[in-house]
Amino acid sequence: MFLSRWLPGLANLLHYRAEWFRPDLQAGLSVAAIQIPIAIAYAQIVGLPPQVGLYACILPMIIYAFIGSSRQLMVGPDAATCAMIAGAVAPLAMGDPERVAQLSVIVTVLVGLMLIGAGLARAGFIASFFSRPILIGYLNGIGLSLLAGQLGKVVGFQIEGNGFILSLLNLAGRLGEIHWPTFALGIAGLALLIALPTRFPKLPAALVTVAIATVVVALFGLDRFGVAVLGPVPAGMPKLAWPHTNLEEMKSLLRDAIGIATVSFCSAMLTARSFAARHGYTINANHEFLALGVSNLAAGASQGFAISGADSRTAVNDMVGGKSQLVGIIAALVIALILMFFTTPMAWIPQAALGAVLLMAGWGLIDIKSLHKIWKLSRFEYWLCVLTTVGVLGLGVLPGIILAVTLAILRLLYSIYQPTDAVLGWVPGIEGQVDIRKHEDARTVPGLVVYRFDDAILFFNADYFKMRLLEAVQREKHPRAVLFDAEAVTSIDVSGIAALREVRDTLHAQGIVLGIARARGSFLRMLVRSGLAREMETGLLYGSVRAGIRAYRLWRNKLRREGPSAEPV
Repeated sequence: MFLSRWLPGLANLLHYRAEWFRPDLQAGLSVAAIQIPIAIAYAQIVGLPPQVGLYACILPMIIYAFIGSSRQLMVGPDAATCAMIAGAVAPLAMGDPERVAQLSVIVTVLVGLMLIGAGLARAGFIASFFSRPILIGYLNGIGLSLLAGQLGKVVGFQIEGNGFILSLLNLAGRLGEIHWPTFALGIAGLALLIALPTRFPKLPAALVTVAIATVVVALFGLDRFGVAVLGPVPAGMPKLAWPHTNLEEMKSLLRDAIGIATVSFCSAMLTARSFAARHGYTINANHEFLALGVSNLAAGASQGFAISGADSRTAVNDMVGGKSQLVGIIAALVIALILMFFTTPMAWIPQAALGAVLLMAGWGLIDIKSLHKIWKLSRFEYWLCVLTTVGVLGLGVLPGIILAVTLAILRLLYSIYQPTDAVLGWVPGIEGQVDIRKHEDARTVPGLVVYRFDDAILFFNADYFKMRLLEAVQREKHPRAVLFDAEAVTSIDVSGIAALREVRDTLHAQGIVLGIARARGSFLRMLVRSGLAREMETGLLYGSVRAGIRAYRLWRNKLRREGPSAEPV
């Protein structure tokens, strides 16, 4: 019980299946092959030496493998968080590389502590705002971003311009600058990545492709012909040390750490939930806060920088067929061994081959079939999915997601503001009540309006509820009573209670009795707590619509015998 709650990764590994090892080994080697050059490149974004990017991979990947609940998610350096770290530390470091490294460690530890605090505060509900269309749109946006971002490695020149559209426009205007040896190597890598899984499904296509490309570059000296390679990487593990700082720096870094923690969690959670949905299991958002927080503390302790869910490496893991968290451990150990003993061969890895692997990973993230399904089910959610993709491409990951979530919430509020309602009747042969607007042959009880409101009655729709109910009464000829079917009213607030009182008083002034059927849950509790249940005339709260109608008929018959002075039943 303890392991499954606090160390789900370890609990999963204790029930490891032997048949998982081969795909996990292949996936771990493939992830390591991609993680190494990406980590080196992202370290340069922050302004750190290349080996620091590898420091940020090893211990966090192992920690997450034990604590994390996602079987596919790979953690590591992320472009968005790296850019935010650079913006946080550069003004304080003032060009001093040593201070950049020290401040990066401090902000990473702050990010870790914030994420752990959010997990303990059970702030994982934030992830519930990421609906399925938003998840698909997010992955599509990340996939297209990967395609645009890696094309430069394949064509042999750095594509300028920020964003998907500007990158493609820049590429289209510079097609004459294609470096053909690099392009040929990249196309050959793509061909291998497409062919190998079909012909030899048990081979790790990404690793084999990178290995073959590296051997070709080294044997033929293609770097002399302008083919870009990784270049030398210093060997060795980090020397642990705690950096010094002051209160003013801490205040500045604390503000930036909040944003970095938000981006880190959103990126990791969206990726983890998306791949969990693909493989039929669920993610505990509160626990993911803790897992990501401890992983960031591990990154800080190993002199690295803030990490997040690595979408490209997660995509490679999924593409190769990784089965468990052992993939992260294998990848981390491989990176550690290479960092200590085998940094020399890394210098020959061609950027074109790495670009080809990431192009395939990006293409695998794009889900066109789900877009077609969403279009058939809901046009609004289809456009929400598309907008998420466009937002991620045009505004960035976090602003794009925030825009989509905001629109989804506004749509939800609008649906609550004007929910569906109905005047109920009966059709022979159909069990239960029906909406009389949809059934012309529906019958009603003369003098009785049975009205249903299909959502909570809250401050922003209380007046709408009052208006719709009174309009329904006005359409009835000679109404004597209203039976409010409250089964769908899950809750009501103070404004809703006030509106219900006003409805009762307005009807009473017209000689019309108000009854309520099927009140339950928090709605019924509010009726009792507000005193409205006590204020209503005896017997006007009913357990069912049928009971309310039966009481109305008895009262109507009593009226006929005794006259207007007859009390409601």
